[in-house]
Amino acid sequence: MTSSTPEKQLLHLVIGGELKGIGAVEFADLKEIHFVGAFPNYSSAFDAWKSAAQRTVDNAQMRYFILHAHRLLDPETGKHHNA
Repeated sequence: MTSSTPEKQLLHLVIGGELKGIGAVEFADLKEIHFVGAFPNYSSAFDAWKSAAQRTVDNAQMRYFILHAHRLLDPETGKHHNA
């Protein structure tokens, strides 16, 4: 019997919305930002990001982002985990 250590939670947020322009990273309307969710690791956040991005592929100004919230909560994790 092997014991497994639970994976350390590294909080990631996935958000998206329509940008002011194709080359910009500025949302057109902050009230319209789509909060996809909060995820315990990069892998699950990536899956959610990919799903949301694929649903809006026809809108060139719609973008989704993965935010590494764990780096804001604990800057030390940013030094040790590069996702």
